[in-house]
Amino acid sequence: MRSSTLFLLTVVLALASCNDALVFSEYTPIKDGKWEMDDTVHFQVSGLDSTQTYNMFINVRNDNTYPFSNLFLITELEHPDGNTMKDTLEYRMAEPSGEWLGKGMGGVMENRLWYRENVVFPWAGVYKVNISHAMRKNGDVEGLSVLEGITDIGLEIEKAPNN
Repeated sequence: MRSSTLFLLTVVLALASCNDALVFSEYTPIKDGKWEMDDTVHFQVSGLDSTQTYNMFINVRNDNTYPFSNLFLITELEHPDGNTMKDTLEYRMAEPSGEWLGKGMGGVMENRLWYRENVVFPWAGVYKVNISHAMRKNGDVEGLSVLEGITDIGLEIEKAPNN
């Protein structure tokens, strides 16, 4: 009885010590693990403190059908005033040996990828983050119309540590 109480207390403490800096976390599942080129993933965030700096992460879950060792994304961060910042980003998803990067079990891996560091959200209102893939096969001019093996796309925003 005593060991089960100790175990329960440990679980409660572990859950209570979760990331206090996290202010936003949301995932969008990709239907059947097939991400279409024109299927942009949208996130909306509001209520952020304009005096705080934040770090932003894109979370990508992939399964073993993902055919590449990298991932190109096009991101847009749209401010409430209409100003939009657009980036093309490349992330490594696997080692040259083929071993997946990230964390996971079974056939699904999760990568927490840096998006923006020390961001200030100066205006009240809704900020929008739009993410689409920009993958293509080597030598091809046209991008892949369907990217297989991506199961979820997420966005996390957390308070940046004070320096």
